[in-house]
Amino acid sequence: MARKRVTVTKESPTGRNEEFHDNYTGQNMSREEFVSKINAGVYSNYTVKNINGVDTPVSKPDGKKGNNLG
Repeated sequence: MARKRVTVTKESPTGRNEEFHDNYTGQNMSREEFVSKINAGVYSNYTVKNINGVDTPVSKPDGKKGNNLG
């Protein structure tokens, strides 16, 4: 199985994903940086949802568990 493109490296006390790691490039990103790159089309398998007023990266639903954020 291919490894996940992006993994979560830090969560807030409430469980919101806050920091991310691109396993292909080695880049670490804040939530804001990841959201910006998703919106720019860099990460086509992810989308941004507004959850409780905060733009939050999420995996696009496709029925596969291997590419979910986690």
